[in-house]
Amino acid sequence: MTQTITVIRGDGIGPEIMDATLFVLDKLGTGLQYEYADAGLVALEKHGELIPATTLDSIKKNKVALKSPLTTPVGGGFSSINVALRRQFDLYANVRPAISFPNTKSRYENIDMITVRENTEGAYLAEGQEVSADGETAFSGTRITRKGSERIVRYAFELAKSTGRKKVTAVHKANIIKSTSGLFLDVAREVAARYPEIEFQEMIVDNACMQLVMRPEQFDILVTTNLFGDIISDLCAGLVGGLGLAPGANIGAEAAIFEAVHGTAPDIAGQGKANPVALMLAAAQMLDHVEQPQNAERLRKAIVATMEAKDSLTGDLGGTGTTMSFAQAIASRI
Repeated sequence: MTQTITVIRGDGIGPEIMDATLFVLDKLGTGLQYEYADAGLVALEKHGELIPATTLDSIKKNKVALKSPLTTPVGGGFSSINVALRRQFDLYANVRPAISFPNTKSRYENIDMITVRENTEGAYLAEGQEVSADGETAFSGTRITRKGSERIVRYAFELAKSTGRKKVTAVHKANIIKSTSGLFLDVAREVAARYPEIEFQEMIVDNACMQLVMRPEQFDILVTTNLFGDIISDLCAGLVGGLGLAPGANIGAEAAIFEAVHGTAPDIAGQGKANPVALMLAAAQMLDHVEQPQNAERLRKAIVATMEAKDSLTGDLGGTGTTMSFAQAIASRI
């Protein structure tokens, strides 16, 4: 049975890495059909709004979207297109794997961890944002709920069970932020008690950052609140070679959006220099989600084999290939 997904080609380098990714997906024979939708600057130019209603309708109907990076213009309106999409579809779980790949500019080998970040509450909710009339004081509220904390920690433990992982670390700042971070930690302890077969660890966020740099091998799955998760997941990407190798999944009960987490890189747009691996790895997460784990594994193995062979790698990986020649080298190994 075929399945239709929403495809958002994005801004800057987005269309290039999306074309490369869809080329490889077609080579896999996934049976997926693509419904294209606009968002970001392209949508603003074509439709007069950053997220047209037709795009939201497409995601709602198809329940799965693959998305390239988007640009949110500076100025009024919502602070981030990505944040707006996550709230629109209640995509509460942001799942960011960090896995070592061969021939990358990394100080570590054999990194294999996942950051599970609460995606809809916390600091990015920014309730009551205001700046005083004299410009001397700014305020932004933070809200954490028991429901939000419970479902993200439960998601982390269920992910550990389904993927055979052995340890979940809850990252917090409950020693100082005793209200919001304290509630998150309390709930994490309650949820952890339901999974005695999985090791549970709690760690203060500043120590967690230090430990990630010093001994990253001690971590398996990290679960945390929105702001901490945003920072930690980028730190983890740095452990394995950068955002060019960092995919992200945004999961909710009714929809899921898979994306490359790096930016639009307008300085190299249209030049064929962009590394498509992050979006391809996001596509692999998507294949797992739509119950095609074998194709997901074939894709990941083809990426690894191509990087091992140093075949047509893009410049950021030390090669001289283009976005599409890199994709063709990956496709040839499927």
